Amino acid sequence: MALKIGDKAPEFTLFDTNKNPKSLKEFLGKKVVLAFYPGAFTGVCTKEMCSLRDNMAKLNELDAQVVGISVDAPAANKAFASQNNLQFPLLSDYTRAVSRQYGGIHEDFGGLTGYTAAKRSVFVIDKQGAVRFAWISENPGREPDYSEITKAVSSFN
Repeated sequence: MALKIGDKAPEFTLFDTNKNPKSLKEFLGKKVVLAFYPGAFTGVCTKEMCSLRDNMAKLNELDAQVVGISVDAPAANKAFASQNNLQFPLLSDYTRAVSRQYGGIHEDFGGLTGYTAAKRSVFVIDKQGAVRFAWISENPGREPDYSEITKAVSSFN
């Protein structure tokens, strides 16, 4: 079941691009923008992560930490981050457990039987770990409204 505004964000530990474990609690103390994306190197995912990259100055001013999460392996996320100059953590949810807890998954993604990917979704979490903004798309080709993310981040201290 997907998270809703007001829910406590579930704690997780996932591997970053260097295979180091990173937990949600490490990012709290700042506002956290969790951006789940279906797959590295795909057109819409690249646009989304690059849009977040391009908004980093504004998000940093608002004391926010962006974290990207996909089902891709750490090595794929590392290459994706390098190719697109992404300066925020990309975490690997290769078991799909965290994606299921937050926004859900697409079964048989891309017409590939048995392949599951995270639904494109964005959550803004406050410094205490409560969900303040939740956006989940059933359509993997739809990008979030980036101005709404910034507005959500700026709506609380």
